[in-house]
Amino acid sequence: MSFVEYGDMIKDGDTAIVFLGHESMFPVKVQHGTVTQTKYGVIRHSTDLIGKKYGSKVTCSKGGWVFILHPTPELWTMNLPHRTQILYSTDISIITMMLELKPGSIVCESGTGSGSLSHALIRTVAPTGHLYTVEFHQQRAEKAQEEFREHGVEHLVTVTNQDVCKNGFGVSNIADAVFLDIPSPWEAIGHAKSALKAEGGRICSFSPCIEQVQRTCLAMEEYGFTEINTLEILLRVYNVRTISLQIPDLGNAAEDNSSAGFDSSDPSNQGSPCSNLQQGTVQFKSGVPLREMVGHTGYLTFATKS
Repeated sequence: MSFVEYGDMIKDGDTAIVFLGHESMFPVKVQHGTVTQTKYGVIRHSTDLIGKKYGSKVTCSKGGWVFILHPTPELWTMNLPHRTQILYSTDISIITMMLELKPGSIVCESGTGSGSLSHALIRTVAPTGHLYTVEFHQQRAEKAQEEFREHGVEHLVTVTNQDVCKNGFGVSNIADAVFLDIPSPWEAIGHAKSALKAEGGRICSFSPCIEQVQRTCLAMEEYGFTEINTLEILLRVYNVRTISLQIPDLGNAAEDNSSAGFDSSDPSNQGSPCSNLQQGTVQFKSGVPLREMVGHTGYLTFATKS
C-alpha cells in the first residue's frame, strides 16, 4: 500500500480508512489477529479485511456495515492524528497550484507538523520529485518519519529535525518551491532563497496573523523576491434542499379584469370567482448556504525568486 500508488487488495500492515458515513470515518492499521470496534460491531482484520478489495462493503458483528477505502492525501487530511493545527484541502489546493508543482518538482517545507500538506506535496511531485521537510520538534519529526515509512512514501521525502530559521533546509540551489508554516517566517526567507534554484523558484508562507504577513513581505522585498501577493481562501458550502414557494398570480385574471372594466372595490363584484382565486405552490431543488461557515484560517503569501 502506498499513498501515491493504488493497490487493489488489502494487505497486512496497510493503513486503511473505515468509512461509516460522510461525517464519520477513521484510519486503521491492518494487522493479523486484530479487531476494530465500531458502532455497528466488531471488524476482524484477519477475516474481514486482509485479502479483500479496497472499496469492499464489510459487515460488522452487529449486522451493520462499513466501507474500507484506500487512503489518499485528501482522506488522510480528514482523519489524521493531530499533533498540530493542520492545513485543509481548501488551502492545499491553491498552494500546489500557485507553487506550480508537478511530477518531478523538488519542494522544501517547514514545518512538517502533522503531515497533512506533506502527503499532498508528495503525491503531487511523485514519482520522480522529492520533498525536503524540516521540523523543529524532535518527537513530531520522528512520528512524521514513521508515518511516511508506513505509507510507502519514504523514498520521496527527507525529514530533518532542526531549526530552519538558524540552519536552513540542508539543500542549496535545487528547490523549485519552498513552503513556510512557522511562527516567524521572515527569519527563514534568506534560507529559502538559498534553497531555491537559481531563477524562477516560488515561495509560499502561511500565517494566521496579518502582522506576520507584513514582516514577511518586507523580508521578501529585502531579499529580492518579486510578484509578492497575499491571498485568503474562504470556503462556503451549500446544501441542496427542496423548497416550496407559492405561484404568483400575474397572468390572465388581471388582464381579464381590466379589459372588462372589473372593479374589485365594487361590492357587487366581491363574490366573483376572480376575487376567490387561491394561489398554488410549486416545489423545486435549491442551493441554500449554511448558516455558519468556516472563517479565517490563514493568509497565503506567494512570491517569485528573481
